Amino acid sequence: MDLTQAGVARKLQLEELECLRNKAYENARIYKEKTKAFHDHHIQKKDFQEGDEVLLYNSRLRFMPSKLCSRWEGPFKVKEIKPYGVVELFDPKNEATFKVNGHRVKKYHGYKLLRELKVFLLWKEKFETDRLR
Repeated sequence: MDLTQAGVARKLQLEELECLRNKAYENARIYKEKTKAFHDHHIQKKDFQEGDEVLLYNSRLRFMPSKLCSRWEGPFKVKEIKPYGVVELFDPKNEATFKVNGHRVKKYHGYKLLRELKVFLLWKEKFETDRLR
């Protein structure tokens, strides 16, 4: 076997390997772009205004004896919206202010839930009386 032919064959193998490596990098880049687009499409934008009532997610609530204990605390009032998703909250119970990440809060709609609960209880009461007849 001639050494020049072996050298040419080896160069072709290295070029083919480089081509395969570039294709793998390109496929990985395309996959990451598609995954990021899918993730960004499903993110819900949270718009808070000063004075809104919000609930705060308590992620440290680990060892509770009850499974049905809520991880949401509040309601708190939004005092100020800072850049980069920081929300400054005001606790009306002890009049303290603190800053949290905007991903840990959600709007509080407690007044609507009470009205719906009353309607449900009235409907349930009517349904049970009709069933007993």
